[in-house]
Amino acid sequence: MGRKVIITCAVTGAIHTPTMSPHLPLTPAQIAEQAIEAAEAGAAILHLHARDPVDGRPSADPVLFMQFLPQIKAATNAVINITSGGSTKMTLEERLAPPLMAKPEMASLNMGSMNFSIHPAAKKIKNWVHEWEKPYVEGTEDTIFRNTFRDISRILQELGEGCGTKFEFECYDVGHLYNLASFVDAGLIKPPFLIQTIFGILGGIGPDPDNVAFMRQTANRLFGNDYQWSVLGAGRHQMPLATYGAIMGANVRVGLEDSLFLGRGELAKTNAEQVRKIRRILEELSLQIATPDEARALLGLKGAQAVAF
Repeated sequence: MGRKVIITCAVTGAIHTPTMSPHLPLTPAQIAEQAIEAAEAGAAILHLHARDPVDGRPSADPVLFMQFLPQIKAATNAVINITSGGSTKMTLEERLAPPLMAKPEMASLNMGSMNFSIHPAAKKIKNWVHEWEKPYVEGTEDTIFRNTFRDISRILQELGEGCGTKFEFECYDVGHLYNLASFVDAGLIKPPFLIQTIFGILGGIGPDPDNVAFMRQTANRLFGNDYQWSVLGAGRHQMPLATYGAIMGANVRVGLEDSLFLGRGELAKTNAEQVRKIRRILEELSLQIATPDEARALLGLKGAQAVAF
């Protein structure tokens, strides 16, 4: 007890659509405002996607990223983490364009291809704000997120070695931990590194406490003390699994990318509300919140002065 816990906040993502919550940040100004507020609330790392400001669809346009990245950097000391996953509809070249342009301290990296679906959510919505939303959500029933071993190697080489960026390794199932281990064994990934274990996405491992423990045990067996562990629970599992993980030694991730709610039936109005809630829980457990610079030290990051924005 008394250790430092890194809070990551995933501000908007590419999963939820505007109809699902009026509070989802869509424009560069909204993304910047909510990211800055989340950092002020205690998030050491900001995980960022971009949206088309006209209709809110996910975007990989580097121009849009540059409309909020400098503003966030100027207003906070938070570690800026840019997605390399984008959305299931994007090519690898599209997904890599923003982080290769920005050369951030961190980027996310999905550790394998997978079925990634939110199609059941479409049955709960009758009136959509934008025409693209319903086919986008329903279409995930027949969509595969692709990250082959060759794709991962390319990202590690071009973004990691080429830009000095380190990664939030997103592991949606136990096989992803073994994928990660193969790259560590090959010398393409060097410690310390952050493993983000993700629970509750349809297509990935389920949101059960036993699964959290199993992923932790597997990571310990594969990586020993070379990694920092973090837990992400999707949807209604966000706060319970983050709390359970923290008790077991994990860092945590919250944000409107992962859940639109603050509590049962209560939409979160901002990302900062979720950050403040998990911070209260952590502090009640006598855990300390890591500052951005403490997160940098734990993860061996290059520092904000070495980014390209």
